[in-house]
Amino acid sequence: MSRSMLQPMNQTLTLPVAGMTCASCVARVERALKKVPGVTGARVNLATEQATVESAAPLDPSTLGAAIVQAGYDVPEQRIKLQVEGMTCASCVGRVERALKKVPGVLAAAVNLAAGTAEVRALAGTPADTLVAALDRAGYPAHVPSTDGEAPPRAHSEGWLVAAGALLALPLVLPMVGDLFGRHWMLPALWQWLLATPVQFVLGARFYRAGWKALRAGSGNMDLLVALGTSAAYGLSLWLWARASPDGMPHLYFESAAVVIVLVRLGKWLESRAKRRTLQALDALRELRPDTATVRSPAGERRVRLAELRIGDEVVVRPGERLPADGTLVEGRTHLDESMLTGESLPVAREPGNTVAGGALNGEGLIVVRTTAVGAETQLARIVRLVETAQAAKAPIQQTVDRVAEVFVPAVVVVAVLAGLGWWLAGAGLETAVVNAVAVLVIACPCALGLATPAAMMVGTGLAARRGVLVRDPQALELMRQVRVVAFDKTGTLTEGRPQLVAAQALDSDDRALLADAAALQAGSEHPLARAVMQAAQDQALAVPAAKGLRAEAGRGLEGEVDGRALRIASTRWADELGVDTTAAAAVQAEGRSVSWLLERQGETWAARGWLAFGDEPRASAADTIRRLHTAGLRTVLVSGDHRAAAEAVARRLGIDEVRAEVLPADKAAVVAALKADARDGMGGRVAMVGDGINDAPALAAADVGLAMATGTDVAMATAGLTLMRGDPALVVEALQLSQAIVRKIHQNLFWAFAYNVVGIPLAALGYLSPMVAGAAMALSSVSVLANALLLSRWRPS
Repeated sequence: MSRSMLQPMNQTLTLPVAGMTCASCVARVERALKKVPGVTGARVNLATEQATVESAAPLDPSTLGAAIVQAGYDVPEQRIKLQVEGMTCASCVGRVERALKKVPGVLAAAVNLAAGTAEVRALAGTPADTLVAALDRAGYPAHVPSTDGEAPPRAHSEGWLVAAGALLALPLVLPMVGDLFGRHWMLPALWQWLLATPVQFVLGARFYRAGWKALRAGSGNMDLLVALGTSAAYGLSLWLWARASPDGMPHLYFESAAVVIVLVRLGKWLESRAKRRTLQALDALRELRPDTATVRSPAGERRVRLAELRIGDEVVVRPGERLPADGTLVEGRTHLDESMLTGESLPVAREPGNTVAGGALNGEGLIVVRTTAVGAETQLARIVRLVETAQAAKAPIQQTVDRVAEVFVPAVVVVAVLAGLGWWLAGAGLETAVVNAVAVLVIACPCALGLATPAAMMVGTGLAARRGVLVRDPQALELMRQVRVVAFDKTGTLTEGRPQLVAAQALDSDDRALLADAAALQAGSEHPLARAVMQAAQDQALAVPAAKGLRAEAGRGLEGEVDGRALRIASTRWADELGVDTTAAAAVQAEGRSVSWLLERQGETWAARGWLAFGDEPRASAADTIRRLHTAGLRTVLVSGDHRAAAEAVARRLGIDEVRAEVLPADKAAVVAALKADARDGMGGRVAMVGDGINDAPALAAADVGLAMATGTDVAMATAGLTLMRGDPALVVEALQLSQAIVRKIHQNLFWAFAYNVVGIPLAALGYLSPMVAGAAMALSSVSVLANALLLSRWRPS
């Protein structure tokens, strides 16, 4: 044998690399990759922005990607969704995930049995066709769904086949009924064989196909168990028939094989119908999009397909029609029903200048909307994508179930063999041994295990979306029930987020000049306090001078130059740090007002020109939310960058337990980390953070559960696990109760899924269950788990 044949063949993997600008970048990336254990070579192409890595061992894309990121460069990723056919149980889920993870470039794969989908996280440029081919080889046909998503096939497509099988199996069961009344209606062996054979090999063909593919791949699934069990019963019947004397009437088991197949197929048919109902919430969201829109142009109105709509188009929406896209209302007044988007049950008034969301139902007025987002960028499309992603992702408890399912089928086959051998060695005879082994194979179906968690999560996330709680991370739902501390941002979260200027006091008594200079510095800023200053200057018709050289200090204020003077708008904390006497506003701050100072440079120091006081009213539901959280046994904390007196005044008004005030944006995450440490030291509880702004994003990410107000920034919503679509603090309590309901339903489902097997397998092995009863129990297990999950759709907050 040649030396080259003894050497392991090198494996190669190509990764995209972003951020390289020169040859030295190439060298750094190559050095970083060569340090990864097992890598034998690395070549980086600056022009194509790709790195090709060679190794004698299987390569882990995640490890290589981490090495590139550690070197200071990015590895672009993509997410690919696949519709997968042929999955029947939890073992199938494991096989599909393993097949996808073997594809070069795949970083992670999550499969949802209830939805029949796979969500793949892969390196940018990984072709979807490669993933589809890998699943085809594993025995699971797949395809990439349309961009709008697609519904699974209708459940009634197999109904006629199940009905035909039932008609064939019914004459085989009637003799058993006759025996109860002393009648002997047993059909001749030939007739039994003629009735059972089409059921076994036509209706049961799917079990043979899927079982063979599983066996060929070195694993097992529910189809393999059914194929083995029914084939054993069918084969035993043929053997007994062949051995019987021409005048004899042997006891055959054709009816067991046929009835088991019919029951299992009936169960799968009912299961597929139930799955359709778990997707109803998502279907309802998709149906909010109208097919066409009426666009107004100089040439008149014209009807266009939704795909032809462009940003900037003026869309005419008549009473009773749904808005086709997000936009700004430019003409008309109306009330919009946004219940499917925000969970708000009452229509909301809208007038020119207001922003509106696509999918909302127009009330009584004819309106014209100028589009600002269309197609996949609308709020409705983003909600649909988030719900789809949440339904496809796995809750942590499901990962444990998957590990159990991987060894479940092989273990069941071993138990069936041992049961058969045990009965045979005990002298019961081959016939009894085979029948009991068949009963074990038939009842031990991992379908219910695979459906228990995803079915409850799908119904739960859909229900949450309808009630205004958008789930980005299913883990957040599971952890929410363990929350013992809820930390709130103040402005825009517990308060309306629309502060107003309630007082402006100049130390030189020229209040108008003070306000004009403050407005000059704040012009162009989107900060709520800045908008309040600009509104007050507009109301007083002040001439606002121009400012230049503006520079912001996060959490402190900003500075600039106005008419040659160096000015600063400073928080009380910043003013104190600069040595400015701030006692003049002590009384206002004690009332809970937020105070900003206008400072002017005088030589090397800063002197106060005066102060501005702002008031922000709490949201209507804030106090009741805090009370309900306390009733549930949770501790509440206010985390705010405001002056301590202002934060404590709001906390007293709402009944909040603890205040962490004057916290800079960069320090909010540290405060949350400290709260987490306290919660763990206590009862092992979790910490939730509720916020709405960019400055809250680090704290939302640091918390066990982040809840973002949809009225806030996109950064906050992208960081948080849950988004409150109405911007209403009361949804925090609803999210907590919903989490408890979903996890309770998951635990119920898993209990029933395990109970069927824990009770059924020993009974079957001991000979107390016939194959037919075992088949009925197996079908019932899957249907009962789905039916129990669907009961969650009736949930209402207490």
